[in-house]
Amino acid sequence: MSMILSLYLTLMPVILAGIANMIFCKSSLLDSVNQPIDAGRLLGDGRRLFGANKTWKGFWGMVVWGLLAQLVWSFFLARQPDLEKLHLIYAHYPNKLATNFPLGILLGLAYVVFELPNSYLKRRLDISPGKTAKDAWKYPFILLDQIDSLIGILLVLHLYISLDWAQVIGLLLVGTLTHLGVNRLLYLARLRQNRL
Repeated sequence: MSMILSLYLTLMPVILAGIANMIFCKSSLLDSVNQPIDAGRLLGDGRRLFGANKTWKGFWGMVVWGLLAQLVWSFFLARQPDLEKLHLIYAHYPNKLATNFPLGILLGLAYVVFELPNSYLKRRLDISPGKTAKDAWKYPFILLDQIDSLIGILLVLHLYISLDWAQVIGLLLVGTLTHLGVNRLLYLARLRQNRL
């Protein structure tokens, strides 16, 4: 049970940043930067590079929200020493600004960068942005949609600490199940078009 708590304590800033970024992207704030990353560019197959849903607003928003969530979460955990020591990073590094500032930026950046190959692949297979595949690709892409950014998160965490296989598998499972649950809540709140 403490391992699951440890994984959640470590992932919580990314979870909170993802929710905040979804709300931010649906708002009219900074709509001037709500431009597609691919600038509408078509590749040789006549399809977009990433699609309309991958915007600079969402990209930079996730980096900023990742930083802010990490800083707020570190402040909260600093006042909860029993929880703080369970955090995977704080077990090895001090819960200080020098740790949290780059960590928050890197987690937010990894989250959005590791979503891009999935979007690229979906466009090649003619799967509409924000939609789920309807053929044999449905379940592989449902899984990939949940773990693409988690792979980036794992790599960032691994820059800081050596993750063992139990932690890697645990982070993937906890992250995937949480991502599915959060997606469902965002769908019910009408902040997301697709349930998955």
